[in-house]
Amino acid sequence: MVAAVTLKDVAERAGVSIKTVSNVVRNAPRVSDATRERVMRAVHELGYRPNESARRLRTGRSGLIGLAVPDLATPYFAELAHHVRAEAALLGLTVLIEETLGDATEELRLATGVGASLLDGVILSPLRVRLDELARVADEFPLVLLGERNYERDHVVADHVLIDNVAAAREVTAHLAALGRTRIAAIGADRHGSATSRQRLEGFQLALHDAGLTYDPRLAPAIKEFDRRNGLLAMRTLVALPPDARPDAVFCFSDMLAVGAQQALYEAGLTIPGDVAVAGIDGSEEALYSTPPLTSVVPDKAAIASLAVKCLAARIAAEESLPFEVHVAPHWLQARESTDGVRRRMAP
Repeated sequence: MVAAVTLKDVAERAGVSIKTVSNVVRNAPRVSDATRERVMRAVHELGYRPNESARRLRTGRSGLIGLAVPDLATPYFAELAHHVRAEAALLGLTVLIEETLGDATEELRLATGVGASLLDGVILSPLRVRLDELARVADEFPLVLLGERNYERDHVVADHVLIDNVAAAREVTAHLAALGRTRIAAIGADRHGSATSRQRLEGFQLALHDAGLTYDPRLAPAIKEFDRRNGLLAMRTLVALPPDARPDAVFCFSDMLAVGAQQALYEAGLTIPGDVAVAGIDGSEEALYSTPPLTSVVPDKAAIASLAVKCLAARIAAEESLPFEVHVAPHWLQARESTDGVRRRMAP
């Protein structure tokens, strides 16, 4: 039998003390990035795994965290879950993944850890639950929120990881305007009034103003969900407008909406991007493999996952209350054939 790798083995390989290794494994603060990287390299090289039973007895923690997202069938959340699981594994944590289907009651239930004795903390992407309800949870239980919420200045109810949705929507709309498109539609105005929808619509309207274009409410049909079917139906509505009112470009508030919109344009015999340029946001693999490949705003999902997991781990390990923080992850615009008409060979 092969002897289990110990903290001492890792310390000797990394050239640090056993206490330093313990601090890194527990994600404790006050460890330099260089030291943390050296220790984690040794952890991977030696295949070290924390003794979960001993840790549970010593700390009262399970080493299990939750990730609750609206819909695991959505490529964005499936890819995000992949990154969260990988990031958690680096810290010796196991992830229990749940979906809320956008139900406020379920979001609140999962935010509490499905029984705090089971989970050490939760990463939640909420759609419907009220902020004041989450504030009560975050005061008592380690919680990190994902996605866009509206906060008043200096009023943050929990740790939060997000991208700048207003800026992202503004950039992609400006891209369409720069291509000479003058009747730009938006698919994603949410009937439920979600923060994500409101912020992307705000960025869209700001970009129109920047380009000297007028916002036409007829070009922003309301939808129920950010899915392919709603993209299809919304685009059919836009195509049915009088010829002088139809859009020559459309910014969809998710890649799935954009894929549905592309299908509606195909049905109508319209070309992409010749007749209508199409862009989305999510940076999903679905955008890369759609026909034509879809221009999309790409949130750095690996960075979002890393920030969320590390933030949650730090809060779990903290012996005293920490101030809540908002972390903004990077994003970038990836132009593809659906807007610029340039055919590119896909990298193998």
